[in-house]
Amino acid sequence: MRNILLPVLVGFLLVGCQFAPEHQRPMLPTNQQYPASLQPGQGELIASEVSWNRFFLDPRLRLLIDTALEHNRDMQIAVARIEEARGQFRVRDADRYPTLALGASAVRSRSAIPSAGAGASGTGGSAAPAAGLSGGGVTERYTVEVGVAAFELDFWGRVRNLAEGARAEYLATLEAQRAFQLSLVGDVAATYLSVRGAEQRMQLAQSTVANRRDEVRISRVRLDAGIASALEYNQAEALLAQAQTQLAELRLTVAQQQNYLTLLTGAATSSPLPEPYPLDRQLPASALAAGLPSELLYSRPDIIAAEERLRAARANIGVARAAFFPSISLTGNAGYASGELDGLISGDNKFWSIGPSVTLPIFDFGGRDANLTVAQARENIAIAEYERTIQAAFREVADALAGRRYLAEQLALQEDNVATLGNIAELARDRYDEGVVNFLQVLDAERTLFEAEQALVQIQRAKMENLVALYIALGGGAGTVATDSQ
Repeated sequence: MRNILLPVLVGFLLVGCQFAPEHQRPMLPTNQQYPASLQPGQGELIASEVSWNRFFLDPRLRLLIDTALEHNRDMQIAVARIEEARGQFRVRDADRYPTLALGASAVRSRSAIPSAGAGASGTGGSAAPAAGLSGGGVTERYTVEVGVAAFELDFWGRVRNLAEGARAEYLATLEAQRAFQLSLVGDVAATYLSVRGAEQRMQLAQSTVANRRDEVRISRVRLDAGIASALEYNQAEALLAQAQTQLAELRLTVAQQQNYLTLLTGAATSSPLPEPYPLDRQLPASALAAGLPSELLYSRPDIIAAEERLRAARANIGVARAAFFPSISLTGNAGYASGELDGLISGDNKFWSIGPSVTLPIFDFGGRDANLTVAQARENIAIAEYERTIQAAFREVADALAGRRYLAEQLALQEDNVATLGNIAELARDRYDEGVVNFLQVLDAERTLFEAEQALVQIQRAKMENLVALYIALGGGAGTVATDSQ
């Protein structure tokens, strides 16, 4: 056994060549900082350190996200791919070590011995049949052995780089699953906010429809009394139809978004659901800290996954380069063999064999060169994809920062606008009661106010959705999202 293990240990000691390029991150392909105009103040929360169940305050939304992380079918596929990649890595990693096999056999045989005169030549030079066979002896052979079959001595790092590439692919798959989790959290939140926004707009529309029905009824009475004109009555009916149409449109939006939520969550949620929060209470008041673009390299799972794929591509270059050198394998076995089962395990019955084999293709018509070219091209592709992922992440953060600033400005202006239009509608009603203005001016003021109130809710929803996008773009909860649903 020592005669087998010694060359194997020497082979391990000789492993030291590394033909794969050293892994280094490419230079950051973006600006070193986000635009200063988009960062009006220092944020209090670091997105990657805040789990989703702390960031989202609405208990109904938290329940929906938790259900999606558990039952979403794409989420289940992503988890299964992690197991697949882990298994592939373990297969490659196992090739770095010798495989020991234990075998035993027992053979009993009887041989036939030709008798005298067998095989004599007949006439015409043709061989005559054997004259007869005499009984041979019965033999028995018992063996037990342990062996190593074709273990590659990894002088050039081929097997090691195969294992390193499989490991990097596994880690990339793991990060891709975390990136999908963040994306799923963001999709559920954005869809839920769309539902909440549409529901709040429905409440406004329902209130408006009720008011305009009263206005149509009053206009009809005034028309029949000869106080109002047909124009005023028709205008009131038109505004009622407008509000009813928008209410129907909003009901359709809510139904469609609810269906999409069911698809995202992958299962029907428990009933009854917790009471929802209004739009302005969905997220914490504290601002998120934008940090520096370089911090995305550590907080964004998609960027980390792209870097692991780059590691795998560089490991494959080492595999392709190692193919230019001899492949050295070691085969050996040792054990005991005897014609009798009794006393099989004894020094006199010991046997062993060991021998290396060397393989080096001489003419492959450029196959190894082509494989190396392919590996180097894939490294360049992986570098470009890594840089593109960083640039896309930079843009997502910058867009969300711009949205945080300018949507806040829009919201403040629209709130002032709604307050002003509310005053105008109230004054128009008072002046109409005093007989100063006609009823058309009242209807026009109320129509303008209704549209402004609807727009205000839409801006509130857009602001909330943008803050969710900023949270996800900054790698929100990247270190905790995998355990939040446990």
